[in-house]
Amino acid sequence: MTPVPIEPTENAYAYPLLIGHLLHRPRAIAQDQEIVYADVMRYRYRDLFVRIHRLANILHDLGVRPGNTVAMMDWDSHRYLECFFAVPMMGAVLQTVNVRLSHEQIIYTLNHAEADIILINRVFLPILAAIGPELRTVKQFVVLNDGADEGVPDNFAGEYESLLSGAADRYNFPEFDENTRATTFYTTGTTGLPKGVYFSHRQLVLHTLSAMSALGLSIGDAGLRSNDVYMPMTPMFHVHAWGVPYIATLAGVKQVYPGRYLPDTLLGLKQREGVNFSHCVPTILQMLLTHPKSASVNLLGWKIMIGGSALPPALAEMAKAKGVNVFTGYGMSETCPILTVAQLPAEEIGGPRDTELRCKTGLPLPLVDIRVADEEMNDTPHDGVTIGEIVVRAPWLTQGYLKDPAQSEALWDGGYLHTQDIGHIDEKGWLQVTDRIKDVIKTGGEWLSSLTLENLLSNHPAVAEVAVIALKDEKWGERPMALVVKKPNMAATEADLRQVLQDAAAAGKISRFGIIERIEFVDELRKTSVGKLNKRAMRHVYDNESQ
Repeated sequence: MTPVPIEPTENAYAYPLLIGHLLHRPRAIAQDQEIVYADVMRYRYRDLFVRIHRLANILHDLGVRPGNTVAMMDWDSHRYLECFFAVPMMGAVLQTVNVRLSHEQIIYTLNHAEADIILINRVFLPILAAIGPELRTVKQFVVLNDGADEGVPDNFAGEYESLLSGAADRYNFPEFDENTRATTFYTTGTTGLPKGVYFSHRQLVLHTLSAMSALGLSIGDAGLRSNDVYMPMTPMFHVHAWGVPYIATLAGVKQVYPGRYLPDTLLGLKQREGVNFSHCVPTILQMLLTHPKSASVNLLGWKIMIGGSALPPALAEMAKAKGVNVFTGYGMSETCPILTVAQLPAEEIGGPRDTELRCKTGLPLPLVDIRVADEEMNDTPHDGVTIGEIVVRAPWLTQGYLKDPAQSEALWDGGYLHTQDIGHIDEKGWLQVTDRIKDVIKTGGEWLSSLTLENLLSNHPAVAEVAVIALKDEKWGERPMALVVKKPNMAATEADLRQVLQDAAAAGKISRFGIIERIEFVDELRKTSVGKLNKRAMRHVYDNESQ
């Protein structure tokens, strides 16, 4: 027999999974909830719903039609949230532009995505002045002001708030196929041109529902609750701020958008607005915990999901000591991004493995099929030891790279998305990333995990940040090198840190090849535009020095 399809009655409504449908619940329950933009703007959800309609009318009047691309260049703001909804709800595509890229990369991404209109914060006008002559498809510009009316630049259609105030309150949003592209942004990695990843309405809705359900399934007070106050600390231009603004809006929680990530501002908003749910890379958490203002701000109960890079146990301990409920989330640009969350079982909270589990890569979200596979795509044993590449299927993974069929095929080789991460899974289903494929150190016939070495070194009380990279070596093939940023007014020598690794080798935690001979103290570590360690750039510098 063949599967039997459903037979809907004539008037049944075939409900498409569209981003606009995420607004049904908050419209019913959260009309008076607040949305805050730093010290610039404060309004209610009821205003958000109206402003989404007005923005759509503005864009329509400027020529935006289904299939057009609207590019956004802003810090985290209420305007970004409005664009997250209004643009895709029109059937258009929202391009979130990474304003930290080089001018050449920004030009490439805008031209490659064929942006039709740019909404741009006034602070980025110097960038536009530099790149404007190279933009091939942009037809309209709208300026975004944070302060008093500073006028409208020549050849701009107008200023965001002024245009909004004159727009109609209702827009007739169309319905269309849920597989319509909703967003595009570019991931730079560390090699080659930026790659465009894209997501449909269906994918973003399913990611929202699954991530929200996973956070809701958390034991204790580690998830996102309806009475929480949300503030992102990863950029809205990067994977939709990990998709959490969609979750927060659907949940109807108070939302606080900080603009640029300045520690004094973030801590001030946490204190003033009662923020208790955020997400960030480890660098931001380190910056907040060591900022002088953190001593006078009550951080107790602040739930912070860490991603982008591994959460060092020493940093997790520092956060816990200040009352921060810190835990790991895992994903990548191509995965929309959340795949796993480190949700502690009730019996482990506060126990001897508490910090260890918070720093693990985590347990899969509902609907995520995550595997660790060998080179023949066979599953490795779930023994918490045997490593392989992490491959994944989920209904929200990018289906390819924009206009790049060759790299798209490599990404999906064998029907699973290849993360390029190496890791293992234990008998209880916990995933642990041990390294990036390109960052594994191959020395003396053994493979060393740079993350393991970093975690060991980060336990030294004087270490603020550390990166372990592989340098070419004629005898061993590669040898590890450590770059270390010390905490202020803390002393440590190379011998002190080498002793940490010698002790670990003596205890059988690492092989003797993991005892690093070259350790250098630096003022800062090179990072990518979204705050991840840029090990390629570090290797380039120190490999060249050794030649």
